[in-house]
Amino acid sequence: MSQTAESVHARAREAVSALEDRLWNVSLALHREPETAYEEHRAARLLTGELERDGFELERGVAGLPTAFVARTGSVSGGGPCVAVLMEYDALPSLGHACGHNLIASAGLGAALAVRAALGDFEGSLLAVGTPAEERGGGKVAQVAAGLFDGVDAALMFHPGVHDWTWAPLTASAQVRVGFHGRAAHPTGSPTEGIDALGALIQLFNTLGVLSRRLPAGSHVHGIVTDGGRATNVVPAYAEGMFGLRGATTSALEDLVDELRSCARGVASATRTGVEVADVGGRYEHFRDNEVLSGLFAGHLGRAGIRLSEPEPGVYLGSSDFGNVSTLVPGTHPWVAIMGTEGSGHTYEFAEAAAGPRARRVMTAAAEALACTAIDVLLRSDVRDRAWARLRAKAAEGL
Repeated sequence: MSQTAESVHARAREAVSALEDRLWNVSLALHREPETAYEEHRAARLLTGELERDGFELERGVAGLPTAFVARTGSVSGGGPCVAVLMEYDALPSLGHACGHNLIASAGLGAALAVRAALGDFEGSLLAVGTPAEERGGGKVAQVAAGLFDGVDAALMFHPGVHDWTWAPLTASAQVRVGFHGRAAHPTGSPTEGIDALGALIQLFNTLGVLSRRLPAGSHVHGIVTDGGRATNVVPAYAEGMFGLRGATTSALEDLVDELRSCARGVASATRTGVEVADVGGRYEHFRDNEVLSGLFAGHLGRAGIRLSEPEPGVYLGSSDFGNVSTLVPGTHPWVAIMGTEGSGHTYEFAEAAAGPRARRVMTAAAEALACTAIDVLLRSDVRDRAWARLRAKAAEGL
């Protein structure tokens, strides 16, 4: 690596160090006032205000999402390489920031501010992208569809967790609503006139339980009853369930959705009900790690004393709409621990850890590593070429 790049890395680390108190205050502000999917108005105002304060050009409400934004800095001509640093800031209902998105936002903010401070005027563009509704709905799905990542050479973010892993094994996922239509009747006075929609839905759950025993690793289906009728003395004319489906790959997810549709139609035929099967929100594709970028991030993070390793085989960490971004452009999504493996995300304990001293150290280290990785992409054509080559090779292999 050239001396010039090394000196820029040093300036970026110095910038993050100078910003640490400011970044931590942003993180704590988000943590104190958690907002769920598509309601992150305070978070968006706070983050855009910080970026605007340091000279970024802001575009709010991108991709038709009121709480999404893009902040831009770099050459006026718009030519040269382009890097996007992604920020998530939605919280979980009842649990607050039990997935640590306050840290994702503050580390992404720190990286963006540090790159601008370290590079000054440069040929290329840096985008700080606000991505709402990762936990439910998929803001990045809408942003990909709107072309927001067209022309981007690398998409960078990190995620807090209970593992120190170079990348996150994230599955493809979908939310599917199944509704059965029957016929209402009095269950005692005219039982033969009724067609029990709730009974059909229950039968679907039983059928899916049998199906689950033969699913491949990484594939899961789980559901809840969202409408089971209104009174016990009326045969339910309508019943509805919501099902979450996951597959280790996007292809495996598509197969599982087809299986669900087949099961629902079979149950409808057997119970003489009508059935509707519909996707809810956008599907999340599986994450495609770019080893070029994740290797650079891991190397930079190691300067802070945090060593990343490969994920444990066969372990999956859920799903993210970042998977959709990673199919389009080279991306990295490392996992950095803010508590030990005795803990778990999406718990009150994890939410508490996301505002603790270890979280602050991780936020600062991740901001530095993200900034330095972004600088590598912006300054080194060989990094960009290798990252794109790796993405194209994975696409050709169907990975």
